[in-house]
Amino acid sequence: MAISELNSAEQVQLEQTRACIGEAIARAGGRIPFDRYMEMALYAPGAGYYVNGARKFGAAGDFVTAPEISPLFSRALAAQIAEVLATTGGEVLEFGAGSGVMAAEILAALAARDALPERYLVMELSAELRARQAETLCDRVPGLAERVHWLERLPEPGWCGVVVANELLDALPVSRFCRTVDGCAEQFVTIEDGALRPLWDAPETPGLVEALAYIEARLGPFPEGHASEICLRLPAWIRAVAGFLSQGVLLLIDYGYSEREYYHPARREGTLICHFRQRTIDDPFALPGLADITASVDFSAVAEAGVEAGMELVGYTTQAQFLLGCGIEHELAALAADPARIGELQCAKQLVLPVAMGERFRVIGLATGDLTALSGFAMGDLRMIL
Repeated sequence: MAISELNSAEQVQLEQTRACIGEAIARAGGRIPFDRYMEMALYAPGAGYYVNGARKFGAAGDFVTAPEISPLFSRALAAQIAEVLATTGGEVLEFGAGSGVMAAEILAALAARDALPERYLVMELSAELRARQAETLCDRVPGLAERVHWLERLPEPGWCGVVVANELLDALPVSRFCRTVDGCAEQFVTIEDGALRPLWDAPETPGLVEALAYIEARLGPFPEGHASEICLRLPAWIRAVAGFLSQGVLLLIDYGYSEREYYHPARREGTLICHFRQRTIDDPFALPGLADITASVDFSAVAEAGVEAGMELVGYTTQAQFLLGCGIEHELAALAADPARIGELQCAKQLVLPVAMGERFRVIGLATGDLTALSGFAMGDLRMIL
C-alpha cells in the first residue's frame, strides 16, 4: 500500500498514530511488545483505528461483517436470544456494536417475536461509533431506540440475559512468538530509519513462556521457524463476563480454529492480517491507525477460559450450522420464492456457504445457570475438537 494512495486526511491520521506509537516506544526505552503496539494501533485515544472517527464497516469502509451483508444474520441470532431470554429474562448486552445494524435488526426481530427486553445494552469504546450506532438505531427502529443504553463499565454481578459479540475477539491484542533453535522469541516493535519495524528477542511479556509451554505439552514442540500469535488477554476478558453473568449465555461469533488447527505446522506464519479499503495487507506496521489488525480466534482457548471461569461450554459449531439451527432456512426459502429478491438471496447465501462465511466463521456458547439446550447448536456439535 503506497502512501501516495492515501488522501490528505488519511496521511495526517497515519502520521498522528505513528507519532503516538513512537512516543510510547521512546518512553519504553526503544521497543514495545507487539500486543502493546496492536493495542495502540487499534485503540489509542484519538489515534487508534477504532477510535479515530474513520469509517470502518460496510462497503464504504475497510471490511464487511455478517450483519452488514444480510439482515438474516441478525434475525437468526435474535431467535436464539429470544429462546434464552424466555428462560432467564433479563437484558441483552452487545460488545462492540459496529455500525449499529446488528442491534437494530435484533431489536426489530425480538419485537416481532414479542420478546423485547427492557434494555439492550452496548459496550462500545469509540465515541464516534456510539454516535453512529445511535443514528442507525433512530433511522431503522425509531420506536425501539430508547431501549438502547451505552455502558461506561460492565454490569454489576447478578446480571441475567444474553451477552453477544460478533467479530470482537479477533481484535483483542495478541502477542507474537517464533520458535527458534534456542527456544521461543517474542516480537517487539521498534523504530528503524524512521519506520516501525519488528524485532525478535527473548520473551518479556509475563506469562508468555508458560502459555507456550502449555500448548507444546499438548501438541508437541513447534517446528523451528514457526511463528504465530497467542491472546494472553483473552482469559481476563472471559473472567470479566463470567463475573457479572449470573444466569444466561455468552455467544461469540468470529473466524478462527481449534487449538490444533490454529497451531498446525502448515500455518507457520500465523493468522495475523490487516484490512484497508476492502483489501488485505500482510504488513501490520504499514498503516497503523488506518488499517484494521486482526488475528484468528483460538476457540479452544476461549472454551478453556470459560470453563476455568465457572461457565459451561454449551455449544461450538460453524456459523452455517448455527444459523440453520436458528431457522435461517425459512428466511432463505422466502427470498428464493420471490424473483424480485434474488439479490438479497445471493447476499444471504454468503452467511452459510462453505466457500464464504459458513465454515470459516464459528460460534461458541458459554453459559451460567440452568438453561435448556440451545437451538443454534442443535444442527452440529463440534465441541469434541476443542
